[in-house]
Amino acid sequence: MFVLLANGVLGILVMGLLIGTNALHWGWAILLGVLAFAAGQGLVGYLLQRRVKGAMEAVQHIMVEGQKRMQQKVKMWQTRPPGSMKDAQLEMERDQKRIVEQTLEASKSLERFNRWVPLMEKQIATLRIQLYWSVKNFKKVDELMPQAIYMEPTMISVKIARLYMLEADIAEIEKFFRKQVSKLRYGQGVVLYSLMAWIYLQRNDLDKANKILIEACEKMENDVVKRNREHLANNRASQFSNTGLGEEWYALHLEQPKMKQQRQSPFAKRHF
Repeated sequence: MFVLLANGVLGILVMGLLIGTNALHWGWAILLGVLAFAAGQGLVGYLLQRRVKGAMEAVQHIMVEGQKRMQQKVKMWQTRPPGSMKDAQLEMERDQKRIVEQTLEASKSLERFNRWVPLMEKQIATLRIQLYWSVKNFKKVDELMPQAIYMEPTMISVKIARLYMLEADIAEIEKFFRKQVSKLRYGQGVVLYSLMAWIYLQRNDLDKANKILIEACEKMENDVVKRNREHLANNRASQFSNTGLGEEWYALHLEQPKMKQQRQSPFAKRHF
């Protein structure tokens, strides 16, 4: 907003100066005033974009590095299994929470751009929702939801999943789904259609679940969607499963992956 005002003032000053001094015909003066405004917008916009991009990358770097450390820990456990899978899971949850807290703290540095970059507050809110969602802080998620930008499948699916958790009316969920899915390109939205089919099944509406998967098959090629469509078409609703979507599905916190218990080696209790 401040950028628009500042460059608007610049354009008016240039135009007023040229008209007041009779340096140019008023038509040319207006044109140059508009050009001064556009040039100011372009220059300041470019400089701000570079600074915002750098700040965003710094925030994302914290999350990326934290995730790398967690992946290294998982790889270590694959070669040297932990004594308790439950304790290992709790440790991973603590690590995740610590990374999110660090990233949230770093995101405060982005707030200085709020007055200068349009929709910056919404971008920050969208980032923070994803962070709070990852650690199941739904209270904070609900506070920020009205400020978010829903432009890509991840955020749209988070919103739909939260509506389901809050037991929203199916008509409200469908309205939001239809509004957002219309913006997606061919091949996008696998998790969205799979999520809607899952919700319909939870609401015991097999017919709508079947229809939404038929629609999905017309808009994308995906083995999970196709397989679930076949299950419903052949009255095998009990075999419907979105687990094939992996972390993209489990990240919605609607189902938990089944963890295999670590089998103890028969030599574990032997003393040498």
